[in-house]
Amino acid sequence: MIDQANFRLLLVCTGNTCRSPMAQVIARRSVERRGWDGVEIRSAGVSAYRGGEASEGARVVAEWGELSLAEHMTTPLDPESVAWASLILTMGPRHADAAEALGGHGKVWMLTAFSDGGEDTRGPGVRDPFGGDAEDYLECFRALEGLVEAALGRVEADFLAPRKEAAQ
Repeated sequence: MIDQANFRLLLVCTGNTCRSPMAQVIARRSVERRGWDGVEIRSAGVSAYRGGEASEGARVVAEWGELSLAEHMTTPLDPESVAWASLILTMGPRHADAAEALGGHGKVWMLTAFSDGGEDTRGPGVRDPFGGDAEDYLECFRALEGLVEAALGRVEADFLAPRKEAAQ
């Protein structure tokens, strides 16, 4: 179990321009609403280059959801980010394979599988809206909202519960 102040979540997709940045800002908002102190959330991409922007579609739907990706800078997945993370949630199986190959064994799950609450680390992926229309991005954003909320509920139960009990 991990102390809440030391919990670090890494969200991973392909280019770090759509899915993982949207999931990151959704998760940050949820963590803030939950009142969790010291939880860090980052995102990365298995094929990302350093310093790019979020896609226009992701920026638009984030604003629709009253969030912002204006400050987002793309980050490649690397051994340092994998080592930094307490938990790595990926958008697809290729992303999970890449994170595990970089040393993430035992802390890598697909977001969909982790959110389902089961023991299987693999599951269906989150569809990539890149290159799609506004409806594709909105559909992805809404799916990520539900998946991230379910994932953070599991994080609270599986990773952060002892701290809550100790505070009583």
